[in-house]
Amino acid sequence: MAATEPIDIIELGVGDAQAGLVLSTEAGWNQNEADWRFFLSQGVVFGMRDGARLVATAALLRYSAGNAWISMVLVTADFRRRGIATKLVDACLNVAAERGLTTWLDATPAGATVYGPLGFTPTLQLRRLRLTKPQGAGASRSLSAGHLDALAARDASAMGFDRSTLLSEFSARPGSRIVSDDRTVALVRDGRTARHIGPLLADRADQALALVDAIVRSETGPWLIDAVHSQEEFLSGLVASGWNIERPFQRMCFGPAAISPAQPPFAVAGPEFG
Repeated sequence: MAATEPIDIIELGVGDAQAGLVLSTEAGWNQNEADWRFFLSQGVVFGMRDGARLVATAALLRYSAGNAWISMVLVTADFRRRGIATKLVDACLNVAAERGLTTWLDATPAGATVYGPLGFTPTLQLRRLRLTKPQGAGASRSLSAGHLDALAARDASAMGFDRSTLLSEFSARPGSRIVSDDRTVALVRDGRTARHIGPLLADRADQALALVDAIVRSETGPWLIDAVHSQEEFLSGLVASGWNIERPFQRMCFGPAAISPAQPPFAVAGPEFG
């Protein structure tokens, strides 16, 4: 097709999960088909097609208290630099405006240059880290099974709004588990290329680090974690124990933030989920 020929924005359905997975896999992201099915069934996902081929997406996932997350902003390589991502994000913002939602997203550095001019303002920062295998030969210790209600309550306190639907869906997936140790709790789940730890809630950095160490020694990696940058002791401890920082993310909000969360988590559910 001609490079200048317009493509219509369409709303996608659950049957588009595999096509969405092709896009996120091309980008090297960690989402699996279950993630796509959640977005397509619980959120609003816009896309563009070139014939039968899905070439771009953007998702709006509604949470409680008038908050929503924009994510899965993807454009296949040969359709980039045509303003498609901006158009799809605008479509998400229009739906959010119609429903009176405050929108959030976690942007890559390149994405932040797109979202800033649209009216998004920066809040906290994240760092994505990867671990192939734990350092040393320390023995793993037993972990207690955590409870969904406790995880959801602490997550709501940290985020400023409830995400129990998301956490319930995560915890019910094959391979997922909620683990706790002392005053810490975390969710562990499968991704396409690595196991993901988060959200992770704790009172202190040493508790959070001890829980991460116990998790990664209790099963085979590789691992991903999205740490909150302001939790400096936790982030430094991860790096010291062999985790490698892959990329930063900038959390951004469109319009005034109407929430006042308590202490932020040590690690989040992922940039696509907040």
